Amino acid sequence: MARNAVPRRTSDAPAPRTPRSPQRRASSLPRLGPIQLTPFRAVIAIAFLGSGVYIAWAILRVKESSVQVPMLSSGFAILGLSCAAIALGGAINMWRAASVGRSGRALALAIVGGAFGMAAIGCFTLTVILALVWKS
Repeated sequence: MARNAVPRRTSDAPAPRTPRSPQRRASSLPRLGPIQLTPFRAVIAIAFLGSGVYIAWAILRVKESSVQVPMLSSGFAILGLSCAAIALGGAINMWRAASVGRSGRALALAIVGGAFGMAAIGCFTLTVILALVWKS
């Protein structure tokens, strides 16, 4: 028999399994189009949308400044945390996309993640300024 030749099976036993590359299992989590809805993403989305509605309500409906300023400050703090979480998720996904050679997706994630990072900085700045205004 040649050195590189594969020996023939002589029995009826099943052939040994060859190792497969790791594949992702089908998940039971719901999907919104191409985006898989994880519990973390759901919490961030609820915090982002809820804080936006809360800030709008505090601006439009609350007229007393002694109550409105702390409401706006806390609303912007939550909005800043959710924007920072989105920016961090964008940075992680950007790194993953760039490591597999998807440079267009990596660039888009960098731009969107950077915008959310700057929004988070702005929200934290407003939180501090409103807290200082309320205390004075």
